[in-house]
Amino acid sequence: MTWEQIVSILALVLAVIAVIVGALVLHRLSQARQRVPGLNGAGRADGETGEEAPSGPPAIVINPTKTTEAEAIRILVGELCAELAMPEPLWLETTAEDPGHGQARSALEQGASVVVAAGGDGTVRAVASALAGTRTPMGLLPMGTGNLLARNLDLPVESGTRSLLATALTGAEHPIDLGWLTPDRLQPPEPPPPPEDEDTGPEVTAPGAAEPEPPRRAPDEPDEHLFLVMAGVGFDAAMVADTGEQMKARMGWFAYFVAGVRHLHRRKVRLTLTIGDGQPIHLKLRSLLFANCGRLPGGMVLLPDAEIDDGWLDIAAIDTRGGLIGWASLFGKVVLQGVGVRRELRGQPGTIEFWRGREIAVRCEQPGPIQVDGDLIGEAVGLKIRVQPGGLVVRTR
Repeated sequence: MTWEQIVSILALVLAVIAVIVGALVLHRLSQARQRVPGLNGAGRADGETGEEAPSGPPAIVINPTKTTEAEAIRILVGELCAELAMPEPLWLETTAEDPGHGQARSALEQGASVVVAAGGDGTVRAVASALAGTRTPMGLLPMGTGNLLARNLDLPVESGTRSLLATALTGAEHPIDLGWLTPDRLQPPEPPPPPEDEDTGPEVTAPGAAEPEPPRRAPDEPDEHLFLVMAGVGFDAAMVADTGEQMKARMGWFAYFVAGVRHLHRRKVRLTLTIGDGQPIHLKLRSLLFANCGRLPGGMVLLPDAEIDDGWLDIAAIDTRGGLIGWASLFGKVVLQGVGVRRELRGQPGTIEFWRGREIAVRCEQPGPIQVDGDLIGEAVGLKIRVQPGGLVVRTR
């Protein structure tokens, strides 16, 4: 066994310990009924914005690949709507070509009173992008791996489908901020290769016909990617890229930690960070994160000051040195933050430096992987990030 393998195994063990401690922290916070910062107040009342709230049927935008009980959920939604004297719900399934944006737009056109995103973080992002800037609230029925937005909103994730649907249909309404990321010279990730036993046959092109070109984005068309929890460049994006769907299906959100071990020795990222009109900050680090909220799976808190409705994005520059010692130091810092302990000691091998901003620009020395809410969007040489305060209304407890 090589020393690299030994280091990787030890790092994985430390990650397991950190996750277990974090889970205990989350349980402790739940017992204390600690609510998510920024959502402790009363929900927004109808008419507060001067607009009449939509009063049509509820709509369910569901990703059928995330559950084997879609029909049971459909029946349950119908029963709940009947009990609540609500109109018969709209049922809209996502497709590989449209992960939820078009379905949510269709629900808006039909006057939906609430649009429930039933699926993983990708489905939630797609639905939220369609509802952004509207008065129509979004409900959540999390069925994915991380379900980070649901956890940061303190939804009853462990209480079962009926409780989650009841919250989505009748819960309090809260406006939350949205993050928007625009990459510079984005190179989309390569699609996975087809199965080895799949024989699609040779491609046939008519004589004289031009080769088909991939669809291109118009020069003046925006290329913004929405995120509700956090986006990032560097180690976190590489980890996301290396976490396959099958791996997540088998191991849940712990699959991200396993994938992360493979990138512990990844080369650091060199970039320049500019916040608003401030002076450029030159950094060499493992990851640069832009967060709308700061809670991770397992109860760990990466950005303790991040609040989902404060009109700001929190920025975290994460770095380690000294190999395994640096990563152990970083894990310990994150776990301690989960119980409210923050130690800022100089010379630590694992560090997290924080800033806040509303408009952020990043220029990378070399193209780097970019992720938004756990989805890899490709590699880019630069980023522009902005916050949309109160851009989405969500249903919570």
